[in-house]
Amino acid sequence: MATGLREGMAHIAQKGLLQPKETMSEVNQKNNSLFIGIPKEISFQENRIALTPLSVALLVNNGHKVVIETGAGTGANFSDKDYSEQGAQISFDKKEVFDADVIVKIAPPTFDEIALMHKGQTLISALQMGALKEEYLKALLEKKINAICFENLRDEGNILSVVRAMSEIVGATSIFIAAEYLSNVTGGKGLMLGGFTGVPPTEIVILGAGTVGEYAARTALSLGAEVKVFDSSIYRLRRLQNNLGSRVFTSVMQPIVLEKAITTCDVVIGAIRASHGRSPCIVMEETVSKMKPNSVVIDVSIDQGGCFETSDVTNHKDPVFRKHDVIHYCVPNIASRVPRTASYALTNIFTPILLDIGDMGGLMNMVWNRAGIREALYIYQGHLTSKDLADRFNLPFKDIELLVVANQ
Repeated sequence: MATGLREGMAHIAQKGLLQPKETMSEVNQKNNSLFIGIPKEISFQENRIALTPLSVALLVNNGHKVVIETGAGTGANFSDKDYSEQGAQISFDKKEVFDADVIVKIAPPTFDEIALMHKGQTLISALQMGALKEEYLKALLEKKINAICFENLRDEGNILSVVRAMSEIVGATSIFIAAEYLSNVTGGKGLMLGGFTGVPPTEIVILGAGTVGEYAARTALSLGAEVKVFDSSIYRLRRLQNNLGSRVFTSVMQPIVLEKAITTCDVVIGAIRASHGRSPCIVMEETVSKMKPNSVVIDVSIDQGGCFETSDVTNHKDPVFRKHDVIHYCVPNIASRVPRTASYALTNIFTPILLDIGDMGGLMNMVWNRAGIREALYIYQGHLTSKDLADRFNLPFKDIELLVVANQ
C-alpha cells in the first residue's frame, strides 16, 4: 500500500516537472485583480459598448476594478448611474481610463488614444483589417502592448464568435429595416412585409447564404414573406436550408434567373462577403433600373464596397437615397442601429474572457490554453504575431508560441 502511494506521488511530481512554467504558475496566480478601462467610443455613429452594467457587476464581484469614461454607455441607453450602481468607477478623464491594464472597446483606438496607452497594456478591440494602414499598426507596435483583434476571436466550436453574433443581429435587423421602408410613412409602396389570408406575400430576394443571409431569411419567413436566396456555393445553400428546417427557393448565381427575381421582387438584401478585399458587385445598374418603383435595396456588404453598382455609403442620420426610383439603404454599421442588443451580445463574449484572464493568472496563461484567443492576438509585447499582417506590410513576424517559451 505504502509503495503504491509513493509511486503515485512520484508520478504526480514527475507530471508537475513536465508541465510548462506558465501552467504551474497559473496555480499560484489565480484570481489576479484586473484594472479594466472602458473608454467612450468616438468613432462616427458607434453606439455600442463592450460591457453592460450587469457584466460590470460580475467583474467587480470577482475582485476586478472597472473604470468607465462618463457617457460611454449613452449610445446604448446605459447611464453612468447604471454603471456606478454596479460598482464601476465613472471617470471624466480619458487619460485615467487609459491608465488601466486592460482596455476594452469597440472601434480601433485613434492615434490620440494610442498616445495615451502604456507598455504592457492589453487592448481588446476591432482592428478593421480592410481599412488598416501600416503607420497605424506601427504606432501600436511602438507602444509594446498586447493586442487582441476581436473579429478573429473563436469559440469552442471554432466559430468566429463576434462576427457570428453581429451577423445574426444584422441579418434579422435588415428585414425590419425593409419593413420600415416598405411602409407608406417612409415613402415606400405601402406594403406590410409578409402577407396574410387572401393577400399575396411580399417577395424578398437575399444575395448570400452566409450567417447574415440565413438570419434575414429566418426572420422574413417568420413574418410570412416569400423568400428567394442566391449564392455561388451549393454547400452554403444546402446548409442554409438545413438550418432553416424548411424548403425555400434557392439558386446559384444564374444571371437570367437572378435578374428576373430582382426585377419582380419588393426587397433585395445584399449580403455577399469577400474573405479578402472588396465584395463582388453582383447587381448592375441596368438591373436596378428595371426594379419596380419604390422597391427597397439593403446593401449589407457596403462596408466592403457593396454588391450593387448603384450603392453609395449612407449613415444612420441620413440612411437612404433613391436611384431609378428604388430606395437604397447603405449604412455600414447596421448593428449600431440596435446598440443595446448588440452590446448584450458583445458583453456575453468579452466578460468570460476577462474573467479567464484573472482566474488564469494573466493574459498569456489564457492565450496559451485557448487556441481561439491565441489566433486573435496580433501583437504581444510589441512584437507582431500575425503572419497575415506581417506579410501584408512586410514587417517582422514573431511566432507567439516561441515568444512565450522564450519569456518563461
